[in-house]
Amino acid sequence: MPAPETRLGRAVLDTNVLVAAGFRPGSASGRLARAVRGGRLVGVWHAATRAEAERILGHIPPLRGLDAAGLFPEAGRFDGPLQPDRYPLIPGDMDRTFAALAVAAGAPLVSADGPLTAGARAHGVAVLSPSEAARALL
Repeated sequence: MPAPETRLGRAVLDTNVLVAAGFRPGSASGRLARAVRGGRLVGVWHAATRAEAERILGHIPPLRGLDAAGLFPEAGRFDGPLQPDRYPLIPGDMDRTFAALAVAAGAPLVSADGPLTAGARAHGVAVLSPSEAARALL
């Protein structure tokens, strides 16, 4: 008898979650990053969000050598169009891009960024804190 099919959870991890995971591997952010690397959670990403995350991680000396490839699994790649201009209540171009990715991919956005979270929620974007995401998705 074949094993029942399981559907992995999916989430867009904001850069601040990846930074927190690098500094605090035992935190909710660290558990989420480990789950993505271990294939237990699909980290949804777009070329623009991956480039931003790699740029930020590369500018933080203790995280500069971090192998980030495992945080961007091919199964989570999203190449469809994004419409960040639809989220004017979110400050910052890249924050709008992360929110647009979450909506376009149908996955929650995981972030600890207060202004991003508030703006995204004002637009009806599903946003979870790292702790909420770890409880719901792991």
